[in-house]
Amino acid sequence: MVKVCLACLVAVAAAASVAGPEITILSAENDVKYDGTYSYGFKNSDGTEVQQSGQLKQIGAEAGEAVQGSASYTAPDGTPIRLTYTADENGYQPKGDHIPAIPEAIARALAYLATAPPPKN
Repeated sequence: MVKVCLACLVAVAAAASVAGPEITILSAENDVKYDGTYSYGFKNSDGTEVQQSGQLKQIGAEAGEAVQGSASYTAPDGTPIRLTYTADENGYQPKGDHIPAIPEAIARALAYLATAPPPKN
């Protein structure tokens, strides 16, 4: 029994050393309203920040949600990452210097698909 307890203590100590520094939440907000609008965000001690807000949106006969937000953090290699995005009837649209450009062939395919007639059900 002593060997099992000792093995558990060694495993916990090893896991704690791999886990890295403790990160604390410096601020957090969460606001949800009855009309469907919301906003939330948080900031951590490691510099990570996230913010998002959204609202219900009527698109023709369908109801959906329009969302906008941002996130920033430091990548493992030390590069600062800043992402902004929207998500609505036009899809998810991220923007950030770390996001690679769309290859030419895919850009042409997307342009073609945008002119194609809608599929028949």
